[in-house]
Amino acid sequence: MQMKKNRNDRKTINLVQCVLGIVAAGMMGLVSLQAVSQQKLYGDNVHPEMMPELSVKGKLPVGVRTIDIANENYIDVFTQQVAPRKLTLEVWYPKSDKSLKTSAYENELRSGIKFSIHADASRDAKINASEEWPLSEEWPLVVLSHGYTGYRTIMYYLGEHLASHGYVVVGIDHTDSTNEEIDIVNAPFAGFMSTLINRSRDQQQVLDFFKDAANVKSVFGDSVNWTAQKAGLIGYSMGGYGAINTVGGCYDFPSSLLASFIQSEDEAQIKGMQTALNTCSAGQYPKAMTGKEIKTDPRWKAMMAFAPWGGQHKIMSYDSLAKVTVPSMLISGDLDDVSIYAGIEDMYAQFASNDHYLLTFLNARHNIAPHPAPKEAWTAEIDYGHYFEPAWSQQQLNNINRHFSLAMMDCYLKSDSSACEYLDLSGNSNQVKPEGGLSEPWKGFDNRYSTGMQFKKGIADN
Repeated sequence: MQMKKNRNDRKTINLVQCVLGIVAAGMMGLVSLQAVSQQKLYGDNVHPEMMPELSVKGKLPVGVRTIDIANENYIDVFTQQVAPRKLTLEVWYPKSDKSLKTSAYENELRSGIKFSIHADASRDAKINASEEWPLSEEWPLVVLSHGYTGYRTIMYYLGEHLASHGYVVVGIDHTDSTNEEIDIVNAPFAGFMSTLINRSRDQQQVLDFFKDAANVKSVFGDSVNWTAQKAGLIGYSMGGYGAINTVGGCYDFPSSLLASFIQSEDEAQIKGMQTALNTCSAGQYPKAMTGKEIKTDPRWKAMMAFAPWGGQHKIMSYDSLAKVTVPSMLISGDLDDVSIYAGIEDMYAQFASNDHYLLTFLNARHNIAPHPAPKEAWTAEIDYGHYFEPAWSQQQLNNINRHFSLAMMDCYLKSDSSACEYLDLSGNSNQVKPEGGLSEPWKGFDNRYSTGMQFKKGIADN
């Protein structure tokens, strides 16, 4: 993508202010840069004994490939026109050949600058069909869903990590919502309505694709006899907004919020938008059916939402959240000024029928899920601010995310009771006793190195 015009101007932009509730920082003298050669974002400066236990890479080497899929029968809810909706996906999986070289992930920043980062995965390697990871119906699938804006590899560290532990992981490029498509300076709202409609639908589309044996063979080859029967969903920001809906939540957009989105008080137009938006379970049925059984796809077995947007505007039906049965974890910084921590806490409090968890990073804002910033992002705040957390190391956040993601997926997708023990936490992680000294650390964390977090859990009565 070409650099947008006037990017050398110093300016302050309103970054979807009425939607996200945050004013993005000014452009800071961007210069035209060529992408540097492949760079490694993760150093070896963390002692393995000080890392969260489940953040350690698994024994399986990882392959990766990029594919394109399309929903040929997609109906645009606003125009009622049928046209294919295409998605580009990054697929991670255990590979069979340990000798293949690793590859790279190439994408671009919000400003349009391209970058290339080292991948700990081999491009287009053959999938593992060995006895230690046999091809069977038990393969779990995990879907990764980025925010607005973003890209399919913004959580690649989770894709590689989970694949190394025996998962097929799929990162989505959400059409109309990527860095490449959206000019965040001159037209920041361009893809937002599409994002509101399609985020959960895209997540479901990926699961539907991998439930079809012919589709799976088109990706991995004719020898693979597998379809996704158990799936987990991990969403960040708008990806989290979609994930909560996909597993059974129902949107309930206030008319006042939609009026602010479209800058109009036209009641008919607002009513039409509510009809289009207020759906449940990835748009599979309208909100009006919330009094009936939640018809969530039964293959969804776990959901994690990092900094999910929407709670601050109360766009979720509380009645529907109380009926969600898919085990769910919400993760947030207590200083989140985009999705607003109080709104995330409010959504968490509505869950009642599932195992539900709330992990809080103390003194963190919104950027708790992306990989560390590539060097090209250091030139301007509009780019660096997509990754940076002022009080946390991004590498440490990513390690903690690896740990809890594996615990959540192993517990609920693989029915591993030992993994569930890592979720049996409560209170503050700081180990501080009122009378002095240290208490026992959280399970999976080294003594003295588990600070800065809080955990809540609610277990459904089964």
